[in-house]
Amino acid sequence: MENYPIIISVDKEVHHFEVGEYPHHNGEQCKYKVFEHGVYVASFEPDAQDFLHICQNPGEIKEAVLHLLADKIEAHHPQGINDNIRKLKL
Repeated sequence: MENYPIIISVDKEVHHFEVGEYPHHNGEQCKYKVFEHGVYVASFEPDAQDFLHICQNPGEIKEAVLHLLADKIEAHHPQGINDNIRKLKL
């Protein structure tokens, strides 16, 4: 799967991220890896309900930015993330 861009703006600071999905992740690797300017800066892992949580933050990205980023990643995968919640609402 190709990486896709996500732009986050917080406090007049704009971040241009690229997100890569790794569907064959395991307990030692996170499912979504985030890059900024080609450098690995963060990663996310879905929980049992498929909500994303910060897995690693080697780029020391502000937590508020990471939470917005997680929301945008979840929105980018409407069929793959949070399916359990959607099924309960039907």
